[in-house]
Amino acid sequence: MNFRFQNLLGAPYRGGNTVISNNTLLVSPVGNRVSVTDLVKSQTITLPIQSSSNICRIAVSPDGTFLLTVDEKNRCLFINLRRRVVLHRISFKKPVNVVKFSPDGAFIAVGAGKLLQIWRSPGFRKEFFPFELVRTFADFDDNVTSLDWSPDSNYLIAGSKDFTARLLCLKKLGGGIKYKPFLFLGHRDSVIGAFFGINKITNRVCKSYTITRDCYVFSWTYKRDEVEADEIDGEVSEPPSPTTPDRGGDGKLESDANGIVKKRKNYGGKDGEVFEDGGYLCGGKWELSRKDSFMQAPAKLAACDYHRELDMVVVGFSNGVFGLYQMPDFVCIHLLSISREKITAAVFNDLGNWLSFGCAKLGQLLVWEWRSESYILKQQGHYFDVNCLAYSPDSQLLATGADDNKVKVWTVSSGFCFVTFSEHTNSVTALHFMASNNCLLSASLDGTVRAWDLFRYRNFRTFTTPSSRQFVSLTADQSGEVICAGTLDSFEIFVWSMRTGRLLDVLSGHEGPVHGLTFSPTNAILASSSWDKTVRLWDVFEGKGAVETFPHIHDVLTVVYRPDGRQLACSTLDGQIHFWDPIDGLLMFTIEGRRDISGGRLMTDRRSAANSSSGKCFTTLCYSADGSYILAGGSSRYICMYDVADQVLLRRFQITHNLSLDGVLDFLNSKNMTDAGPLDLIDDDNSDVEDATTEGVLVYSVDESFIFDPTDLDIDVTPEAVDAALSDGQPTRALILSLRLNEDTLIKKCIFAVSPVDLPAVASSIPYRYLQRLIEALADLLEGCPHLEFILKWSQELCKVQWEFYSTKLKKLASFFKIFAESNH
Repeated sequence: MNFRFQNLLGAPYRGGNTVISNNTLLVSPVGNRVSVTDLVKSQTITLPIQSSSNICRIAVSPDGTFLLTVDEKNRCLFINLRRRVVLHRISFKKPVNVVKFSPDGAFIAVGAGKLLQIWRSPGFRKEFFPFELVRTFADFDDNVTSLDWSPDSNYLIAGSKDFTARLLCLKKLGGGIKYKPFLFLGHRDSVIGAFFGINKITNRVCKSYTITRDCYVFSWTYKRDEVEADEIDGEVSEPPSPTTPDRGGDGKLESDANGIVKKRKNYGGKDGEVFEDGGYLCGGKWELSRKDSFMQAPAKLAACDYHRELDMVVVGFSNGVFGLYQMPDFVCIHLLSISREKITAAVFNDLGNWLSFGCAKLGQLLVWEWRSESYILKQQGHYFDVNCLAYSPDSQLLATGADDNKVKVWTVSSGFCFVTFSEHTNSVTALHFMASNNCLLSASLDGTVRAWDLFRYRNFRTFTTPSSRQFVSLTADQSGEVICAGTLDSFEIFVWSMRTGRLLDVLSGHEGPVHGLTFSPTNAILASSSWDKTVRLWDVFEGKGAVETFPHIHDVLTVVYRPDGRQLACSTLDGQIHFWDPIDGLLMFTIEGRRDISGGRLMTDRRSAANSSSGKCFTTLCYSADGSYILAGGSSRYICMYDVADQVLLRRFQITHNLSLDGVLDFLNSKNMTDAGPLDLIDDDNSDVEDATTEGVLVYSVDESFIFDPTDLDIDVTPEAVDAALSDGQPTRALILSLRLNEDTLIKKCIFAVSPVDLPAVASSIPYRYLQRLIEALADLLEGCPHLEFILKWSQELCKVQWEFYSTKLKKLASFFKIFAESNH
């Protein structure tokens, strides 16, 4: 029963901003979850953490350790990204439009409504008040839309919907000086991006850029006074003219003993206190050096990012076009169309060689290398809801079909879609993998059943009917010679030959849509379920028609055989699961599941969840491999697992806690109901919020891998103890300690610390329960480690250890049988 959430397929991105951490890890929100894609290993995982609603903003700490997520209900989670656990929680009072860690990781800037709040970043330690509000800037007249930190974490530049950007100083200046935020004016639309530019020699701010929604970029230059430039940059300049007196840092003029007016060198503090506190931006002036247009009207600018080292800007527009520009001369390097819809996320990686783009409406996630003009990652989820899925016989592939007329095939281990078939012209309703593992069948409402070659990625056969029909169910026999599909409109079952593609037979008899089809795993008997309240068995090869009929009181929604073919299970509209003996034609028993699957209330429901009949029936069933358990699911947030022999509910999985999805809440808030209908269903054309359409495909696993084994840990098992063992020349002890901690970096470090001469002794001393984890580490090293011979020697010694272990077990077993035989004799 130990099924746990493992990964999310079918939806790589669903809105919000994306972040590239440690130069290779792409972090993207998917509904109320977060996916992390390793761009080097080409693998994606989804964190086993859920927010209560769709995530709209994320931020990653500079060292890649912490992840901050904020959802649509303003609830924030502070997550340990490496351990995948939630450390702290907090709720903001206003909608959060932007959030960002400071470069030193000490602070978090949050744009909550019209306020810009600076919070002290929490750590690993459990605290009663982990978030400490350091400062609040309430200078904006509208929502804060963007922000950027200076390299020294002392200044922020923030853009707003009030057509302005402001330069803010985090620390208070010495000498009682009150710093007033500088305003960048002249914009005619909301400021989507505001960024600092630096002097690469001094690593201090010398310019800034503001990018507006109406496709303009403003370049601002910082002009410092001569004395300040002398002190900061170390440059020698001519003394100021005595006829043009300057103002001091505190706004006053100062004269020397000869009466000559001169400028104070220290702004507000003693002995350069202001400069130590980062006050070097308080005495100069900002000037607008140039204003450039991206020339994409009438499209609007939707996303942007700036890379300081390269001095480059990337922008994404509402028409699906993105541009890459070299600043400050505004030279267009690339201008390409990559999507049909608005680009909602655009970000550089740390090195600046990769660009990440997201399109929320289409579920697209792209990573593009602009120098070589090639894709590093190109993924797109289903546009509409997923209707059906099928595992390949070897469980390595997963196929999905949806209302967007597409069939996608995913690699389960990596989580990537490697092929998309789009030949169907209507919703895909059923999928079936052939036993050969290289052929996939799909049925659609467009009246066709198509066969796909997974080697050549093409549609090599199409099965049709004399007159157009809508197919809603599909199956094939064990040999793969016969293909059967059930219809929605004519209530018939069509039978084709896989080799020739010819229509062999039409099975008539049902009086309702045929929504369930399955072949017996032991013989050629076809079982079908229909809304006419019957389950029928057909002898397809003999052509005798229906050989058995099992009547029910309510509509039958689906039917499935037990793997041994000795039992048949079907679900009905009243929420019951009926189990039949297909040989004797007798009803064995019934499971009442109406209460188990009863879910939430839809926004459009006029009845309460308790009185509504929607979502209280199972639409799909699946036996376990040994036939002892059965999984049942339907239009509900619950999946039920039953013990077939005892007819009891073993476990109920709640597949989502996302309150942004319709039908999750049991009770609706009357405040959200208006005269025009539910407030959430009213379209707002001017809104920038992107709605998530689907959660994708949730994959659960019984993988017993662990982060650490608490029963095998004590106070002495620490990374420091591993380093101490290595320094003392005890590689065996160090390796066992690292395996107990299950830290991948420590395990690999200890593997290379073992001398080749000591390999046999070290390998034989590894406890058996840690062998699998050690083998996994060696397999991972084989992919990119140059020391191939050393890893192979490790593998050889471990194989010897495995052989000795099992041979000892076999010898003990043989001696036991020998003693048992002699005693019986």
